[in-house]
Amino acid sequence: MGGADAVHTSEHPLAGMSCRELVELVTAYFDGALPADVRAAFEAHLKDCADCAAYLEQMRITILLAHHTQALEHQPEITALLAEFRGWKTRHAL
Repeated sequence: MGGADAVHTSEHPLAGMSCRELVELVTAYFDGALPADVRAAFEAHLKDCADCAAYLEQMRITILLAHHTQALEHQPEITALLAEFRGWKTRHAL
C-alpha cells in the first residue's frame, strides 16, 4: 500500500487494522473465516484505504482468472497447445 497520495503506512493503522494486517487476512476474508469483529475492522479499513481496496480487487481478479484457467486446461485445443509448449524446452535444449 502506500501510493503517492497515501496518508498512512502499514505501521499507522486505519480503523484499528494496519495495511500489513489486512494483507495477511485476505485469504481468510475471501473464505468467510474472519470473526465478525475482525471482518468489521477489515472492511472499515478498506473504506478508508484506497490502496488496500485496490489490492483486494487485484486479488479477486487473480483468483477469478486462476479458476478460468483451470477450466480452459481441460479443453482439447488448449491441452494440445499446452503439450506443445511443455515439450519446447526438450526440443530446444542446448
